[in-house]
This record gives sequence, structure tokens and C-alpha cells, in this order.
Amino acid sequence: MEEAKKEQTARVKVTEAARQIPGLVRRSMVGDPQRAKGEGKPVAYCFIASLYDEIIRSMDIVPAWVENYAGIVASKRDQDRFLCKAESEGYSRSLCTYATCDLGFDAIRHELGEMPPDAPWGGIPEPDVILGSGMMICEPRYKWPETVQRYMEVPTYIIGIPWPPYGADLKEVEVYYVKYITAQLRGLVEFLEKQTQKRMDWDRLWSTIALAEKTYELWWKINELRANAFPTPMGTEDAMNTMVPGTFMLGTQEAFDFYQGLYKEVQERIDNKIGLVPEEKYRVLWGGGLPPWFALGEFDYFKSKGAVFPKENSYKPFWEPFEMPQCADPLEHLAWRWLKFWTYRYEKASKRPGSHPDVETLIDYIEEAQIDGVVMHLCFSCRSWHVGLIQQLNTLKKVYRDIPTLILESDMVDASSYSEADAHARIDAFIDTMETFKNRQIS
Repeated sequence: MEEAKKEQTARVKVTEAARQIPGLVRRSMVGDPQRAKGEGKPVAYCFIASLYDEIIRSMDIVPAWVENYAGIVASKRDQDRFLCKAESEGYSRSLCTYATCDLGFDAIRHELGEMPPDAPWGGIPEPDVILGSGMMICEPRYKWPETVQRYMEVPTYIIGIPWPPYGADLKEVEVYYVKYITAQLRGLVEFLEKQTQKRMDWDRLWSTIALAEKTYELWWKINELRANAFPTPMGTEDAMNTMVPGTFMLGTQEAFDFYQGLYKEVQERIDNKIGLVPEEKYRVLWGGGLPPWFALGEFDYFKSKGAVFPKENSYKPFWEPFEMPQCADPLEHLAWRWLKFWTYRYEKASKRPGSHPDVETLIDYIEEAQIDGVVMHLCFSCRSWHVGLIQQLNTLKKVYRDIPTLILESDMVDASSYSEADAHARIDAFIDTMETFKNRQIS
């Protein structure tokens, strides 16, 4: 009877869909690139959220997601040897640890002439091309592909995919940005055609885009279900896993089918009022920051206090219910989708004095999910994305309302900066603050 009770508890805490993820990750991260390399198919070092997913899928190029392989290494607690190797090669520990972990991996593989011994899941193979991206949330994606050339000579293409700064007159500048991004994507297609000796099938690209956007929309609807449900049927701890198909397998039927199954499961949990904890006391927003992949067990500590995460502002679909102009060119369509995603809340922010689009996103999520507190995780080696998170919290309290907030500090890969005791002490204080706010509202 006790074993049955334990198994029932486990099922309540973790969605069945999330249980599929380790297999999908292992295959998409390393299995597919390894198999493609053996079969002579082109493999590309890729970076997520770089706008070229549908392009490479349409050209049968197999992605090797290098940043996220570093996350896998961290989750296996095997990062130190690669970080130390990168440091011995002259790379500072203060650089992006996704980059330094993988550069250390590449350096060892280059020295040995084979995979590093006992590399997690067998390691990722050398690519045939490297696809970087110049964007405003991740500076290593521009220089990392260059640096890799120390260990292998691989053709590289870096696309520029900027978006207008907040405060710009969108009506005046958005057409310019779309033209620029479209030209960047066209250059990428021409580069890939040359490297693979294969022409782009434009009809196939359109159909891949359509499938990708259906996937994005379904994923978005799942997050809407979660946010509006009481008790919460699925938390951020599962969302950090179930983002895999939409992030690494976008444009495939398998990704769409996965979210169909997840949608059904989440709806069934809602219908049967199956929550994550016996008593849901606090609803918390993961307001921003990459997670510490080596310490995802912290979500269990939150749950032990009755705190659940029905919404997150990390690893979410690059899709919102925005209006899109009609385009005959699929590359222009991709450019418009990118621009609309990043500028979706510009107008709304302009109507709230002192606000910012990123803060408006937090406000939307707080109101939608009836959030009691906000957690940010500052990764010391990821400055470009994380540098503004504290300012977002300060602005949130200034332009919206006072709300309990928690700032956790460590890294996404390097565990040397992480202290479980310190994290738990901060979480305990945060829980006490949320309780105080709740009691104040009741009285």
C-alpha cells in the first residue's frame, strides 16, 4: 500500500509527458547528430531561438544544439573538466559557461582526435557548418563560432536578427528591420545551398513554417491552461523539460504531436483537480533567468512549502496572438514573426508611465495566473540577458504594485557559485514574505 501511495504521489508531481523528455533530449541533442554524421548527412552547430529552425529542417540539416549540450553536461555534474580545460586555454570563468563548457569539450576532442572519454551521452560530433546569430540577448553567439575555429576548420555563417529598441517609432522603422532580417535569412539560405549542394524547396519551407506555428500556438495554449487553473496542474519544473520539442524539434510532426498529448494531459488534470501539492498556498512566477541545470531540485523545495510555479518567463514559445501581415516570401514572414514577438508589448508599455515591455510581460503573467510572488535567477556568466532583471523588479514595484520578489544567484552550468543552504535560506525568507502579504490582504 505504501509503494502505491508513493507512486501515486510521483504521478501527481510530474506529468507523464515530462517523463518522455529524457529520451527526446538524448536523441535530439546527440543521437540525431551522431547518426547523421555516420550517414554523411550535414550537421550544424546551432543556437536556439535564432530564427533558422524551419530553414534547416526544410533543407534536411541536422542541428547539434551546442549551448544546451552544456546544460546536459551540467545536469550530469560533469562540467568541471570541460570548464577547467577552457580556462587552461585562456578563457575566463566569467564568460558564458555554455560557451566555455563546450569550448573545453571541443579542445579535448581536438587533442585526443576522438570524443572525450565518458562524454555525457557519447558527446556531440564535429559539425559540417556552424550557424551563429547576432542578437541582443546573447553576445557569445557572434564570437563563439569564430573561437571554435581554433579546434576545427568549419564554414560559418552568422545572421543578424536585431529588433527595434523600445521607444523607437515602430511604424517608421519596422519595415527597415524586416528588410534587413529578410536579407540576412536569404544570405543564410544561399550559404546553406552552397555548402550542402541542395536547393531550398520553398513550398516545403512554407509547410514547415505552418507546422511550426501550429506547434507554437498549441504550446502557448497549454501555458494559458496552466496559468488559469486552480490548483496548478503543471509547474515550471515540468515546463523546463517539456519545452524540448518546441525548442529543439520545431517544424517536425513529432513536436506538434507531443504538445497535443501534453494539452490533453493538462486538461485532464484540470478536470480532475489534480494539483502539484496537497495544499496550494502560494503561486509563484519564474520571472526570468536561465535555470541552474544542476539544481532543478530547488523546485521540490518550493513545493515542500506549498509554493508552485504556474507560469514562467523563460523557455516559452516565440509566439503571441499578434496580427501578421500577409507575405508571399516565407523569409519575410519569418522576419515579421520575429519582429512582432519582440515588439508585441511596446504600445502597452507606452501607456503606463515609466514602464517597459519586459515589465508589461511580468504584469500580464501576474494578473493572468494570480501570482503571489516573483522569482528571478541571476546567472553570473550570462550578463546580456540577466543584467536587467533586478531593474525589471524595481520597475514592476514602482509602476504596478508592491509584490514579494526573490533573487537567486548562481549559474546555469558552473556549480561552484551555488550554495544549497543559501538558496534555501532565501526561499524560506521569500515564503515568509508572501505569507505576510497574504495576511495583510486578509486583514
